[in-house]
Amino acid sequence: MNELLIPLDLKSKLPIYQQICAYIKNAVQQKDLKPGERLPSSRALARCLSVSRSTVDLAYGQLVSEGYMESVPCKGYYICEIESLYVSGKENTAPACGKEEKLCRDTGVKTCRWDFALNGISVGSFPHNIWKKLTRQVLSEKEDALFQPGNPWGEYGFRCAIAEYLYQARGMHCRPEQILIGAGNDYLLMLLGTILGKEKVVAMESHTYLNAYYDFLHIGYEVKAVSQDSSGMSIASLKKSGAEIAYVMPSHQFPAGTVMPLKRRMALLEWARETEGRYIIEDDYDSEFRYRGQPIPALQGFDANGRVIYMGTFSKSLAPAIRVSYMVLPDSLAKIYADRKSPFAVTVSRTDQKILELFLKEGYYERHLNRMRAVYKGKHDCMVRALREMGDICTFTGEHAGLHLTVEFVNGLTEKEAVLRAQKAEIQVYGYSEYAIDLREETRNPGAKVLLGYACLTEEEITEAMQKLKKIWSCEETEDRRKEVDRKP
Repeated sequence: MNELLIPLDLKSKLPIYQQICAYIKNAVQQKDLKPGERLPSSRALARCLSVSRSTVDLAYGQLVSEGYMESVPCKGYYICEIESLYVSGKENTAPACGKEEKLCRDTGVKTCRWDFALNGISVGSFPHNIWKKLTRQVLSEKEDALFQPGNPWGEYGFRCAIAEYLYQARGMHCRPEQILIGAGNDYLLMLLGTILGKEKVVAMESHTYLNAYYDFLHIGYEVKAVSQDSSGMSIASLKKSGAEIAYVMPSHQFPAGTVMPLKRRMALLEWARETEGRYIIEDDYDSEFRYRGQPIPALQGFDANGRVIYMGTFSKSLAPAIRVSYMVLPDSLAKIYADRKSPFAVTVSRTDQKILELFLKEGYYERHLNRMRAVYKGKHDCMVRALREMGDICTFTGEHAGLHLTVEFVNGLTEKEAVLRAQKAEIQVYGYSEYAIDLREETRNPGAKVLLGYACLTEEEITEAMQKLKKIWSCEETEDRRKEVDRKP
């Protein structure tokens, strides 16, 4: 039996029993204590170490719980056979936490100084003080009901506030009874799949929002890629697809950045009206940000036949971390969900819903949007000025709305080469073809295009990065590269 001469540090902040545990664990892992070896009794070890027996009992109890030791009645404590439970020689230490590394995609470059990210918000723009104030207000009311399961549709007051906002801002006529709250659009699309039923065919534009594409596949829907032009989804291609559901982003198509004109919207509604059971999913992800004129009315506002399913979110306007989205169902689909015997529980906490309700009702959301439009317009204008100086290199679209621009090269530069050159300069841009769901070459690569998001960068960073891009994407640079390639054997 080992005497266990454990060196204890009485000045250490680590409790004595934990020091005993650590010593025995290390001895087992280093095989100084072998499986089946008997340990001293708790009384004997306490006497040897000049500590209380309760301290040793606590340490032994912890080691038994973790599987390092076993207690045999009337015999004592023995080391367990644990060779398969650990890797000898590895220290049981906490992971080192330092600054998170930013990675440039598909390269060995560890950091990107400038990332034209397509998601995220302007740094420091979140209304912290207002949010803290409303949080304190909600929690100080001590409503015990807020900590109980809520309405599976979401809090009624919150849905009323959303309905009022949609009427004022998007020209929509809807009732709170049509609105369904969920933690992100991914969850709502999954929920929609249970409402619409199985084995549906969904039409999506050839380049689209990939998260929604994969959501539909996970639901078990068949996805048909249809062609698109400067006005959005092609109606002729949609009709040929045999789809029952059309997924569109009419206010600002991602990634193309186009706005669907009224004529195309009416044609899309007519397609849905022609056959019973057809629906349009309108993803209105960033319609709040428009820099010329007023926001375009939602497609749902023109729907007189109950065929549009409207989806909105607070992620773009407030913060991606606030996973609060909502879906406006036509009356027929709302009734299907209401008639469910076991509706899904709401996935957004009642306190968060209450905070957002006050944020909307007391006018804070409108003021926040006005401030953010000014912030993003400044960044948008900075980007547009830089791109206009690159007329011999590229053209651009999507400049009147949203938080990104689509750039198309006219100097012979390919998409892949443009992305690689940017990455070598510590700049991350995003290839347009990455968002293709139609893998036919003619639709997968409709020209050399990249996407530039500007929400996460400052105006100074945009200016600096665009100056570098102008140089590395120039015709001179392209020609120099070609000559270099030609010289290689």
